[in-house]
Amino acid sequence: MTEKILVPVLGESITEATISKWLKSKGENINADEPIVELETDKVSLEVPSPINGTLTEINFKDGDTVEVGAVLGEISSGPGSKT
Repeated sequence: MTEKILVPVLGESITEATISKWLKSKGENINADEPIVELETDKVSLEVPSPINGTLTEINFKDGDTVEVGAVLGEISSGPGSKT
């Protein structure tokens, strides 16, 4: 199973954020709810957690890129029975 990592809704008037830093690398194993990437806006800084246990298989943006709410930051693949 593959799960997309999306830019979350950041507030009523905030439509984009900047990728501050990736906390995990492609190919790295990740636990559910573990922070993957840090996003920043002019009002807030937040960590985006992993939705599932798995391996980070895709990174679609790099540090410093500006991303819109709902954009697919990357993907995590899980093995059989690893979703918790």
